[in-house]
Amino acid sequence: MRLFHHLIAPLALVLAGCSTTQTIALEGVEDIQFLGGGAVSAADPRATAAGEAILSQGGSATDAGIAVMLALTVVEPQSSGIGGGGFMLRADGETGALASFDGRETAPAAATVNRFLDGDGKVLKRETRVFSGLSVGVPGNIALAAEAHAKHGTLPWAALFEPAIALARDGFIMNRRLYESLSQNKGRADKTDAARAVFFGADGEPLPIGATVRVPALADTLEVLAKAGPEAIYGHSAAAALAAYVADETPQDGRMTPADITAYQAKERTPVCAPYRTYRVCGMGPPSSGGVAVAQMLGQLEGHDLAALGPDNPQFWHLFVESQRLAYADRELYSGDTDFVVVPVAGLVDAGYLKQRAMLISPDTALAKAEAGVPPGAPLARGDGPEEPENGTTHFAVVDAAGNAVSYTSTVEGAFGSGLYWRGFYLNNELTDFTLTPEADGKPVANRVEGGKRPRSSMAPTIVYDADGRIVLVIGAAGGPTIPVQVARAIIGVVDFGLSAESALGLPFIMSFGDSVLIEKGTALEGMEAALKALGHASIRTGAPPLKANALRLLPDGGWEVAVDPRLQSKLTYE
Repeated sequence: MRLFHHLIAPLALVLAGCSTTQTIALEGVEDIQFLGGGAVSAADPRATAAGEAILSQGGSATDAGIAVMLALTVVEPQSSGIGGGGFMLRADGETGALASFDGRETAPAAATVNRFLDGDGKVLKRETRVFSGLSVGVPGNIALAAEAHAKHGTLPWAALFEPAIALARDGFIMNRRLYESLSQNKGRADKTDAARAVFFGADGEPLPIGATVRVPALADTLEVLAKAGPEAIYGHSAAAALAAYVADETPQDGRMTPADITAYQAKERTPVCAPYRTYRVCGMGPPSSGGVAVAQMLGQLEGHDLAALGPDNPQFWHLFVESQRLAYADRELYSGDTDFVVVPVAGLVDAGYLKQRAMLISPDTALAKAEAGVPPGAPLARGDGPEEPENGTTHFAVVDAAGNAVSYTSTVEGAFGSGLYWRGFYLNNELTDFTLTPEADGKPVANRVEGGKRPRSSMAPTIVYDADGRIVLVIGAAGGPTIPVQVARAIIGVVDFGLSAESALGLPFIMSFGDSVLIEKGTALEGMEAALKALGHASIRTGAPPLKANALRLLPDGGWEVAVDPRLQSKLTYE
């Protein structure tokens, strides 16, 4: 845990290319005092430093958040970047007013509902549907950044690119996390000659831990973006080149065109807010399902004294799993892109509806089957079809000297996205977040593929206010469908259990997947397996889910706790 009352470290300490300074970035960062106010929490200390450098120049939380996103494009290419998209939640430090920006990727206009099916109506092989242009949506992160910067930025646009350009041009040190991700995703990370030349040696193996990685093509791309702005991706010339590359890699269905890219727009959406105890929890609305799912889980549990139970009691984890099951049943049936389908957001978080759903949760036994409810305004004719498992993603949180807060989740979907590599960055495979089949039981699926549509997401950037309207927690997570569960669990940890943000992020993980329950290997939950089975959770398995979360928590003296999931910290080594 890092406690900051002042920010900013000299950027050279963490951006320099030698292993000595990289060690300083990890082992000495807690001792560095910063100039100016605010705090940054990101998945890589070099990206954190990029955000801190922007704050030190008087940049806003929005400016710093954009700089972090750009830096992560360089040092964490397996998780996010300018070839993908994201969601940003921004809160005004003085008024508390919220704005949310949707930079989710879109399907090509010519995409059909049968995009992931063969001529016989069967789902295509995973390699065909994921590792090709079929999975690539129009990238949205730069459009999101430009929209947010125009409204809430203070520094010049070009200044936000400087840390990332330095990392890409001068090089960064290969850490264990990136090395392991490259090793585990051969065939995807090294799909192209260009990517192999950056991250792999002549023997076909990833560069070793401690090696300096330079990405000159990405440095060039970022320099053009810094000078030309979004036109460097969404302008006619750039769009024609990117569209042609993706189209050439697309084996069937509607191929991407320049018009798909030039027409792309980041959109402001209405945030989803709901009370929990004496707090107000706000998140992202559709096409993200995260804000609704977090609000539902918390709302369904509010009638239980979770503080009295505590995290050492199996009954708490039982109640938490049951609330997940109900929230995710609703998610599967109703969530999608509101530009194409009716999503009854207000009904899904309605207090009366959540009380009805909460009555289905028994403290003593699990539901035989968790089914979707019928919230106010719900369309009745909906089906629930199969989907590709979600993965990847990164989250970062920023607060600036004025108290403005940004909670930003960014992604390319799976590790290294589609594997397609364009001008120094990986292109997403976000379109596999659509449901693979357009109908289920003769009913249309809300999240089916349609031209121009944005796939449903689990991303859940979240900001929590106390009873006085102060921003007290800025939080989010990565890890596909586990994201809303991670966020809800951490909020319960802070609000109900009185934990620090870092301790809350480090709580054991448990999640319902269909009729089975996954408990995190090596945690106290393993010792509760018998008790959970006695409560009706018959099918329990242990595993190591992809968990990664970041948060900022307001301290009583007005400073900020900078929290990173302990699981992530253990992987950011250079040994």
